[in-house]
Amino acid sequence: MTPATRPLVAVVGGGIAGLAAAWELVGASGGAGEGAGDRLTPDVVVIEAEGRLGGKLQSMPFAGRTVDLGADAFLARRPEATRLVDELGASDDLVGVGTSGTSLLAGGALRPLPDGLVLGIPTRWWALARSGVLSRREWLRMGYDLVAPRAAGPRTTTDRAVGDLVAGRLGRGVVDRLVDPLVGGIHAGGVDTLSAAATFPALLEAWHQPGSLVRRLDPRRTAAVSPPSPPAGAGSDRPAPVFWSLAGGTASLVGRLEQGLRAAGATFRLGTRVRALSRTASGWTIELDPAEDDERYLPADGVVLATPARTTAALLGRHAPRSARILAAVEHASVAVVTVSLPSSAWLAPRTGTGFLVPRREAIRGRPYLVTGCTYLSDKWPLLARDGDVLVRLSVGRLGDRRHEELDDDELTTAVLAELGTIVPLSSGAIATSVTRWAGAFPQYAVGHLERMATIDGEIADLPGLALAGATYRGVGIPACIGTGREAAAAVRRDLARSHPGLPRSDRSRQSEVGRP
Repeated sequence: MTPATRPLVAVVGGGIAGLAAAWELVGASGGAGEGAGDRLTPDVVVIEAEGRLGGKLQSMPFAGRTVDLGADAFLARRPEATRLVDELGASDDLVGVGTSGTSLLAGGALRPLPDGLVLGIPTRWWALARSGVLSRREWLRMGYDLVAPRAAGPRTTTDRAVGDLVAGRLGRGVVDRLVDPLVGGIHAGGVDTLSAAATFPALLEAWHQPGSLVRRLDPRRTAAVSPPSPPAGAGSDRPAPVFWSLAGGTASLVGRLEQGLRAAGATFRLGTRVRALSRTASGWTIELDPAEDDERYLPADGVVLATPARTTAALLGRHAPRSARILAAVEHASVAVVTVSLPSSAWLAPRTGTGFLVPRREAIRGRPYLVTGCTYLSDKWPLLARDGDVLVRLSVGRLGDRRHEELDDDELTTAVLAELGTIVPLSSGAIATSVTRWAGAFPQYAVGHLERMATIDGEIADLPGLALAGATYRGVGIPACIGTGREAAAAVRRDLARSHPGLPRSDRSRQSEVGRP
């Protein structure tokens, strides 16, 4: 490498974490923070095994409009996604939900979730009582937390399962009826195994304090849950909703990022798998497949691995064996989404809010429901509303429940529509349906997750020029994944600055010289 040559960083994985890492590396954001203008800006190539970018952010034409097939929104109170949208010049395209409120299937009937929930923890006594979600016995058991003094949990306990913490203070009813559908639903898992430190740190901190857990978490008394604030360009005179999407759907963020990255000089290799990583004196060599003989080995000064846990484990085996073992052991849940267009006239009762959740303890014909939740898409997002039909999305699958994998698409659609008809009264069948399956989509954050991730951090720190990103590590949502991608990119850039002093810094004229596919 000559002194005038710009270093090359390969981003392996073209999901939202990998694309965010590439965006950070090319410096397309214009730089944020002190000294950003003097940052080293490498050449960037994004390598993706599939023939498309976006990972789980995907959309499709359906019933005359574009519908998201993965996440259809991102959390407003976390800044990572809204900041990225702003950098892309797309803040004016942010759209909020058109209605509010969610219902819960309880005792065979849909009941609005009570006000004052903090990830399923009730903080308003009478709102919970009026909701009818808990039985009288469960309600009284939860109230014991308010009147009986409790000792603080031992500080020597660094992590516990969410379900254990809540059941011990508020009773099993709150766990099964409220916390598991909300926290477990976010992760497609169960709160009896999910790490409180990783998924609900405010709960663990409140448990460490003496007194009422409910009062500790009440947002009227504490800053445990910070209110959202609108991003630049989104209309600062009005409060932001809990969730944002984009005018073209949440998955349209991928196309905007690709366009911005190409304009900044990044290149892409789609339909190309990384078979192996090799350490060299000056960086890394990446073995590609498929590739022409003279392109099979790609030398890189830095690498960001934004790949699923098991793929990352296979690539790290020779270089970070402890990390590889930890990542290979991470459990994953598979889910499916059934998107449905139903005639407007089919609904025999009004719809309330954005949809409903189905706790795992609710049963139909002696077995748990396949459906874990339903979103009224065209009510939630007014841009999807059309005269004549209503779009809904039915979610199935969670850790430990793989029944949907035994059904083909037609069987699964028939089963979930039959369940929907037992929950809400319908007079006719679907106009159009589509099934999307997400195998191994949700990494599970088991108790001790953050300690294991810290072990990985320590081992990877001994491999300069390498960093990891994605949903496996510290958050499954879009903002969290964007954050891990940008942090990984910043770490690689720091390593390059130390190992290659004097290399060219941010220089847009150089970026225009990088070839594009």
